[in-house]
Amino acid sequence: MVDASFQLNREAAAGKRPTVLVVDDTPENLALMSALLKEYYRVKVANNGEKALRIARSEDQPDLILLDIMMPGMDGYEVCRQLKADRATCAIPVMFITARTEMEDEKHGLELGAEDYITKPISPPIFTARVKTQLKLKAAADFLRDKNQFLEQEVERRTCEVRALQEVTILALASLAETRDSATGNHLRRTQLYVRSLALKLKTHPRFEEFLSDSNITMLYKSAPLHDIGKVGIPDRILLKPGPLEPEEGEIMKTHTQIGWDAIEHAERSLGADVEFLRIAKEIALSHHEKWDGTGYPGELLGDEIPISARLMAVADVYDALISARVYRDGMPHEKVVQILAEGKGSHFDPDIMAAFIALQDQFRQIAQDYAVLNAEKSDMQ
Repeated sequence: MVDASFQLNREAAAGKRPTVLVVDDTPENLALMSALLKEYYRVKVANNGEKALRIARSEDQPDLILLDIMMPGMDGYEVCRQLKADRATCAIPVMFITARTEMEDEKHGLELGAEDYITKPISPPIFTARVKTQLKLKAAADFLRDKNQFLEQEVERRTCEVRALQEVTILALASLAETRDSATGNHLRRTQLYVRSLALKLKTHPRFEEFLSDSNITMLYKSAPLHDIGKVGIPDRILLKPGPLEPEEGEIMKTHTQIGWDAIEHAERSLGADVEFLRIAKEIALSHHEKWDGTGYPGELLGDEIPISARLMAVADVYDALISARVYRDGMPHEKVVQILAEGKGSHFDPDIMAAFIALQDQFRQIAQDYAVLNAEKSDMQ
């Protein structure tokens, strides 16, 4: 109540006195209550229920409504019922001021949502004290609502900052791999889009629906660029070699999965807490070269032992690697790549994810074409 009093005093100091709407069909009653209130509050009057509702629903709403029950046309009970049923006016406190003295009448009024019930003839000191109490309660409710709204906005602002920090962190880390190999730039963007397309296609599939929530799909999309972050630890003579790798070089290249996992794990340990978006990033970095039949690396995981995030990335990564040109070979046609991936169903790739890829192949082709064009335009401008 201290805050409510402060709110009332602040508004009074600013010339914003609380507004009281008095509703009564008798001019003498309107005059009496207006005289008792006008020194402390702004007073509006209405001599029927219809006019009271118009005032209550106006932009300049009253802070309290004093409402007679027995009026011609729409009685006070109906006015109260409509006020409390309307989202725009339900928070305005209502005090019945009435000649009806039966307990059932008071009970009915309070059941309709009224905050108080005073019988006529009124006692001026009791009347003004109870008006003041209701206005203090209203000020407290307004104060808390405004404070809660501010806190909700602050939480949303901080949440947006965290999301932005996540994205900046991911992009900063991913750019390390990109600076080592200029061919990876649009590869990172394309694989993001491939993974998201597969995830959206599979989100209602019984095998994947528990994992593929909207938040996890967002994290998959954001984490996808980190799948090759471990390549920052591969020597240039291997990473940038303009031709096929020797067996020994291939084994060194394979270590990029563990290097990537270790780097992200180290970052997570430094934070001193488990971070959900980094967990998915670690899964992708470590396991996107695992194969469904257990012949992949680094852990030779078999089937569902492979994280779903890594299984999705495996399809996206292999598709993009085969359609993309390298220094030592041209990119393959889309149709040929689809054929090769389809042949890996049940051996290299999760069969259900591969089925989703086949259904989405035209979408994959379009993503590849869109970002190949962007790359060409960028090259033309340089």
